[in-house]
Amino acid sequence: MTERSQLAGSLPAESTELIGRRTELVEIRRLLAEARLVTLTGVGGVGKTRLALRAAHEVQPFFRDGAWWVELSPLRHGAVLAHAIAEALPLADQTTRPMIDVLVEYLANRELLLVLDTCEHLVDVCALAAEAMLRGAPGLRILVTSRCQLDMVGERLLTVAPLPVSEDSEDEDTGEAGAVALLAARAAEVIPGFTVTDSNRPDLVRLCRRLDGLPLAIELAAARLRELSMAELTERLEDRYAVLGTTDHVVSDAEPPWHQALRTAIGWSHELCTPAERLIWARLSVFAGGFDAETARQVCTDTHLSEDEIPGLLASLADKSILNRQPTGGGERYRMLDTIREYGAGWLRGLGEEDVLRRRHVVHYASRLRHFADRFLTSEQVPLYRGLVPERENLRAALGYALDGGGDSAVAFTAVMWSYWTCAGQPREAGHWMDLALARAPEPSADRFTTLAWSCTYATYRGEHAVAQRFADEAQEVADRLGDLRLAGYAAMSRGMALAYGGETDTGLDLLCRATGIFRDVGDAVGMRWVAFRRGLTHTIAGNLGAGLADFAEALDLLGEGSEESYLTAFTLISMGIAHVLSGDIPAADRAGRRALELQFARDDLLGSAASLSLLAWVSAQDGRHPRAAWLFGAAGAVWALAGATPFVGNPKLGALHARFAAAARQALGDHRYESLHHQGAKRSRSAAVQFAVSNCDEPPAARGEAAAAWAGADALTRREREVAALVAAGLTDREIAKQLATSKRTAAAHVEHILAKLGLFSRSEVAAWLRGERGEPRPT
Repeated sequence: MTERSQLAGSLPAESTELIGRRTELVEIRRLLAEARLVTLTGVGGVGKTRLALRAAHEVQPFFRDGAWWVELSPLRHGAVLAHAIAEALPLADQTTRPMIDVLVEYLANRELLLVLDTCEHLVDVCALAAEAMLRGAPGLRILVTSRCQLDMVGERLLTVAPLPVSEDSEDEDTGEAGAVALLAARAAEVIPGFTVTDSNRPDLVRLCRRLDGLPLAIELAAARLRELSMAELTERLEDRYAVLGTTDHVVSDAEPPWHQALRTAIGWSHELCTPAERLIWARLSVFAGGFDAETARQVCTDTHLSEDEIPGLLASLADKSILNRQPTGGGERYRMLDTIREYGAGWLRGLGEEDVLRRRHVVHYASRLRHFADRFLTSEQVPLYRGLVPERENLRAALGYALDGGGDSAVAFTAVMWSYWTCAGQPREAGHWMDLALARAPEPSADRFTTLAWSCTYATYRGEHAVAQRFADEAQEVADRLGDLRLAGYAAMSRGMALAYGGETDTGLDLLCRATGIFRDVGDAVGMRWVAFRRGLTHTIAGNLGAGLADFAEALDLLGEGSEESYLTAFTLISMGIAHVLSGDIPAADRAGRRALELQFARDDLLGSAASLSLLAWVSAQDGRHPRAAWLFGAAGAVWALAGATPFVGNPKLGALHARFAAAARQALGDHRYESLHHQGAKRSRSAAVQFAVSNCDEPPAARGEAAAAWAGADALTRREREVAALVAAGLTDREIAKQLATSKRTAAAHVEHILAKLGLFSRSEVAAWLRGERGEPRPT
């Protein structure tokens, strides 16, 4: 491999120094140079994830398009694997095609490393996805961590063994730091000033041998040095081994002797917890990914655990290495390692509380989604959506729990989760879950109706018009059986939209007008807003531009002057802009397109941003500003590609219009000039594209400038400064950064000052904007 780039990708920061593993790191680099699929196997707790992360950081500069981390441990349904990979890449799940096809297309011309971490519970589906991606993307390398191999042709394996245990903290023959060095390092974090001496070395060696050099077991043991001496700790663990019987089967790895060492260490740590700590450990195992203290309080408390106990218990489990703290800009979150979670889940089943806690988990997230759905068309929309984005793994877990629960629980969940899927722009994944939920609850209900109505909408977004009409007809049948006039209005709106998009605009408009009358009669203000927008779309599709503009104006008026609602406002403005272009009112189209783009960019809506950029490119072309148009066509094309779509694929008329305006700009500029400007627009970051699009500039930004300056600063940063920059961008204070990186507050502050100076920035908040712009991501607004 030849060094090509600097640190593009999404690798997590390394919170602690990796002890040992020099031989394995060299071998991983060799395997990645020779093979396109490398799998690290080994028992739970042996350190596969930590080793893969260090290896990925080391080889990251050798991949033109960087290294990208995909954590699969929270994922329990293989059908959404491709969506999870897309979330980790700078690729939105806003496509109308199968996501695996979009992934392959996105990766086809890129040279990058994809790390799939923790695959053992999804081996078959991971193998299928890896095969498809490797076949279609010759520049792709995949590094996998799993307790078992993917069993694929061309797969190279490295079995990760426990750390060696020697009498010294560093083996004199190989220079390879081993288990004793790890224990000493972690002990020093717990007991400042701890060192290995002749008197305590025998206890360290004995403990490491008893734990068979297993890193997770050593980490758990070291965390207990706050309350026990090394000699006491070793003696307690020896006692644990003496009483360990065959009934302790909570954690099960099939490969002795390390299996017993891990079971012993976790079980021993569990025994040393207080009853309250054991109980919350078990209950927290229902979470997938991370969670915060408030969510833990909502899900885990009852008569046995009071709300006031939760913060202290979380802190205590973090001190004992049962939980990992994850400071973020939105507050501290926690998560469990898989092996620890498995142990807690086993105890939860043993307590007979698994079903109860899963129901609480579902109820909690359903409540949050219902709150969001009820306020979807208000100024609370974007803040509520952003609050749910970190919970996406838990939302998927809750969907799985609801499906397992049977009855109407799943369809009740999808009936409120439309709010998240709509804001996130995930019509394909939404359809997957809604189909499963509808199959579980065939009887008519309001929740089934809502799920059918939104299934119709998502099928329309995907261009599946026959499917959309089928969902709309089923929704009408449910509304008729329930005898609910309000639902009849939404059924008419769904059928009208499906028919209009399918080409039957007259019949569709009649149904939309019927829905308008019903909403007016029952006083449904939300329905009036949605139907006004959809009437405008139908009029515009039919060529009735004046009527369409009047309907769009009504929708905006119903949303309220100065409304900070984003989703419907932005799509109404885009649609207005298109109607203005078709009617020849270029200044009005320009104003609508700019405002729509600002709203879509703030919500990170790729499809909406692509449509807005395209609209502004049309405006520039029709206004004779051809260099600006060519640049914007390039920028729009890049965003359409990230969204996994081609321009206006669901509407042939708009697709033809897009091609006509692009051809006009090309003819005015000539092929060479057009292609040069188009290429410049396609290669700039989304933030740079949006900044230029909303400006009134005719001269496209030079290839040098803001982006080049940022990359110069990036090259100047050391690896440690890059880690600090990522933590600053996450909103951590100097004290939190020092704790995360196991250094002093003064050192952390010095790193921050150096970063600001090298990048030419003036505040910590600008670091986040710089980092997002460097990665081609939108900056927060």
